Amino acid sequence: QVQLVELGGGLVQAGGSLRLSCAASGRTFSSYAMGWFRQAPGKGREFVGTISTSGGSTSYADSVKGRFTISRDNAKNTVSLQMNSLKPEDTAVYYCAAANFFGPKLPLTEYRYWGQGTQVTVSS
Repeated sequence: QVQLVELGGGLVQAGGSLRLSCAASGRTFSSYAMGWFRQAPGKGREFVGTISTSGGSTSYADSVKGRFTISRDNAKNTVSLQMNSLKPEDTAVYYCAAANFFGPKLPLTEYRYWGQGTQVTVSS
């Protein structure tokens, strides 16, 4: 069992930066690939990016590639999402999730554990 808590959401102006963190409980955090997703009002949950168990591999959605960076610290049971050059269309609730497998095309159903989400609002 893994419990995930996202931190760091808030309001930022377009062009600004924000860093989200996801803290995980449990001693098995390092055995899970981690993903970040987002959901804007009236839209489905969208893949943002994912990181492998070791942190050696990452993959991003085209919409955030070059602007967002995912990292993890297995010693601290945390995964982070650094978001730069934010755009109003990045406004959404952001979720972290844990999966047994790494892959950018992993279905949402393969992510076993989810955080409660944190709101990110980018003003124009």
